[in-house]
Amino acid sequence: MSPAGPDWLLPDSLWWDGRLRTGVALSPARPFAQAGAVGGREVVPVAEVPAGAARRRLPGTVLPGLCDAHVHSALVDLPTVQAGGISSVWDLGGVPAKVAAEAARGAPAVRFAGPFLIAPGGYPSDRSWAPAGSCREVRSAADAAAAVDEAHGSGATLIKVTAHAGGPMLSDATLAAVVEAAHSAALPVVVHAEGPGTVAAALAAGADVLAHTPWTEALDDGLIRDCADRMTWISTLDIHGWGTATPERDVALGNLRRFLGQGGKVRYGTDLGNGPLPPGINPRELGALLEAGLSPADILAAATDPDQGEPAWLPAGLDLEPATFAGSLATARVLGPHVRPR
Repeated sequence: MSPAGPDWLLPDSLWWDGRLRTGVALSPARPFAQAGAVGGREVVPVAEVPAGAARRRLPGTVLPGLCDAHVHSALVDLPTVQAGGISSVWDLGGVPAKVAAEAARGAPAVRFAGPFLIAPGGYPSDRSWAPAGSCREVRSAADAAAAVDEAHGSGATLIKVTAHAGGPMLSDATLAAVVEAAHSAALPVVVHAEGPGTVAAALAAGADVLAHTPWTEALDDGLIRDCADRMTWISTLDIHGWGTATPERDVALGNLRRFLGQGGKVRYGTDLGNGPLPPGINPRELGALLEAGLSPADILAAATDPDQGEPAWLPAGLDLEPATFAGSLATARVLGPHVRPR
């Protein structure tokens, strides 16, 4: 930040609101969005930048901050994730106090779900990677509101529930009660749905988001259509083989293609902390989304969040050619005040 105040950004080009523009400036972030502004920022012609305002000229392209919508901060180093181009993350399951402490650091911005809400003895309490205190058992429909209130009280703005076939799962009534309590508090519900019947159960309960593109079975076309009408899916395609073709990856891609074909909405997310995933923008995840049928513009819509974190900067400019897009976006840097053109 300069002595004259926050910088107006004047990049060679700006990707904002789904289109690439030149000859424009991006205003400093404001505490409250004004009319025509997104995330507290406004795009104006360069000629309309106030006289005397601090200006920061940048080669290349600036775009809204890049968000990984499925991360476990207990299993990764968030400053390294930010250095890899990610401006904000959704932490989908962890020890509430520790996740809240990570969120308080603000780099990257963290939106979090608090603990996994699970059936007694359910997934992932039986997994060695799940830290003690990261799961909260919900013992009945009557207990659901208390579980949601506890998560919300810790700072959670999402609720994460697990439905993992082959082990203890919440009953339909309890799952529905969790969703009802969360929605009463204006909190979206994200469900880890793994195994036969779990996607249908999440949909029937009114859940808003699936933490993963379903990969354990090819879903019925009718179920796909109903999911597309009411749900968002987080991609997490690269966890199935980490760059190696696997049957699970093929199933997930098939489900996602049909979901997108029905108008479904997908968010970019990697399940960072689950195996050898790059701590930042994952070009393999981007490539899988292209393979599923998204265009580069679609992927930017799925991966950017103007309301969280600092903008992203591509020093060499944005490449929208499908063959080279993933590599281009993977060069993104978070455009904080410490990042200057070289």
